Amino acid sequence: MLTGKQKRFLRAKAHHLNPIFQVGKGGVNANLIKQIGEALEVREVIKVSILQNCDEDRDDVGVALSKGARAELVQIIGNTIVLYKESRENKQIKLP
Repeated sequence: MLTGKQKRFLRAKAHHLNPIFQVGKGGVNANLIKQIGEALEVREVIKVSILQNCDEDRDDVGVALSKGARAELVQIIGNTIVLYKESRENKQIKLP
């Protein structure tokens, strides 16, 4: 689990990022989770946007993505989710 200080640090890191995945009508599926897991291995912090045609609740989507990708849910703000997962191969972010 991340501390409040670590979450603040990651939110600041993610602020300038653009969402690289979108959750739409199909909702959360295995393929999306697999791709998010791979992206997290490379980038460590990513944003995912939830489209308006998504039937699922944004909190449920955030929990499903973080569980599926074994990542930390940093924040859900508006229709954007910020996820963090420490990279095994190329660590770039040093948490406080």
